[in-house]
Order: sequence, then C-alpha cells, then structure tokens
Amino acid sequence: MQVVVGRIGRPHGVRGEVVVDVRTDEPDKRFAPGAVLSTEAGPLEVESARWHGSRMLVRFRGYADRTAVEELRGALLRADVPEDERPPDPDEFYDHQLVGLRARTVDGRDVGEVTEVVHLPMQELLVVRADAGREIFVPFVRSIVPDVDLDAGVIVLDPPEGLLEP
Repeated sequence: MQVVVGRIGRPHGVRGEVVVDVRTDEPDKRFAPGAVLSTEAGPLEVESARWHGSRMLVRFRGYADRTAVEELRGALLRADVPEDERPPDPDEFYDHQLVGLRARTVDGRDVGEVTEVVHLPMQELLVVRADAGREIFVPFVRSIVPDVDLDAGVIVLDPPEGLLEP
C-alpha cells in the first residue's frame, strides 16, 4: 500500500534541495536518508533531509542542482506502508483505512460508505456515498465522528441536524 507523504515544491538554493510540503505525521521516518519514495515519474531516493524553520528541505540522489530539481516541482511523493500499519496515535488514520468503511449513526441507522477523504487546510472531510447515490460531506471531527472501528469496518456518526438531509 502506498500513502502520500509529501509534495515537492520549489527549489531551495543551488545545490539541489527542494522544499517539501509534508503530508505525514512521521516526516523524520518517511524522509530518512536512503528512503525511496515513488512519484509518477519514477522512484526518488532521499539523499538528505533537514528542517529549515518550519519547512522541510530534501535532496534526492542524482539531482545535484537547482535546474535538475526544477523538473520535480509539484510531484506527489508516496511511501510504501504495510497494509496493517497504523499511525502511532490511535486517533489518527491513513486515508486507505477509512475508505470503504460503513457509516452508521449513533442510533444504528446505516448512512452509506466512505468513498474518499478530502484534506482541507482547516480539517478533513469524509465523503460518504449514501446508498441512494448521493454524496454527503462529513467533517472528520470527534464531535461528529465519535468512533472509528477499523476491525468492524464501521465509523459512527453523531451528525448535527441537517447534515444527512438532502
């Protein structure tokens, strides 16, 4: 299974480093020297990674200067993750673990199936396809999604009034 761990941004300096928009809670693990990340253009091996303030700067093997790394700008970086691996925090989940779960209300009413996780700047949204085919956008916050049971394949929703209505 592959998960998105970052997106390559602009070059930094002249020695082949790029700014990476980090999309993982484990950047030091995912961007460790020697780690191989997948892109649409092929694999990239991390040569070095360091924090520069709040930004991560990464250099990839074989990309020695600013001109070379410019072609990587915008590429999504994916890491191989074992199917059964879970994030260290029990209240966090990988997108692929949530997609396919059945959504039910706290009183047991079936709502539909999670088809996508949308990442917005302030929060995530779960896209739930109701059995009638309608999509419902559910804010992925504890007050609305109080329980996620991966083993049972279910998320429990406590929706505010109107959230599930057409």
